[in-house]
Amino acid sequence: MDFSTLGSLLGQGTLDTLYMIVVCTVVSYIIGLPIGVSLIVTAPGGIRPLALYNKVVGFIVNILRSVPFLILMIALMPYIRKIIGTGIGKEAATAALIVAAAPFVARLVEQSLLEVDPGVIEAAQAMGANNFQIVRKVLLLEARPSLLNGAAVATINILGYTAMAGIVGAGGLGEIAIRYGLYRFQPSIMWITIVILVIMVQILQEIGIKVVAKYDNRIN
Repeated sequence: MDFSTLGSLLGQGTLDTLYMIVVCTVVSYIIGLPIGVSLIVTAPGGIRPLALYNKVVGFIVNILRSVPFLILMIALMPYIRKIIGTGIGKEAATAALIVAAAPFVARLVEQSLLEVDPGVIEAAQAMGANNFQIVRKVLLLEARPSLLNGAAVATINILGYTAMAGIVGAGGLGEIAIRYGLYRFQPSIMWITIVILVIMVQILQEIGIKVVAKYDNRIN
């Protein structure tokens, strides 16, 4: 493979990986953030305890988190194929990534909100704040640094998922590493994709550190 072809291949693979990361992260937070908030709000001792809801939703989240991503993705492919018309490619992989990542995000959000001092919530209640105001202006605001740190962790985790998704033809750098490095015995291409993935992780980590530092009052 000549340099031009390799560059084009890696460039498209990088774009496909970024597409999966961005779409999956955004949609996973659209789904996972409300679920994580609801688990805190409805927990025993929460501002609106609902035992049945909390147990059912918590159980579903735990089940989805317990299944290894690769197995979950393979199990979901027939259903994804029926919904979007294909079981391979970055769109199908992104759908499976969202199902796997959303419960993970929900738990990250839940853990971040657990760090909020209960005294702050009690003070807001004493001042007459309603539940929605407590969630928006107390829980989410106080937990913002932890939520941002969790978002960085989730994004890097999703990047790892995209690499694993390459084994079922998801596209991206993971598929390039598997197709050329493993199946065609071209380890040099595999090592190049590894270097690119490591660089992407380092960039994401650095962005996460800077964003968290900007909004963390304990640092400022």
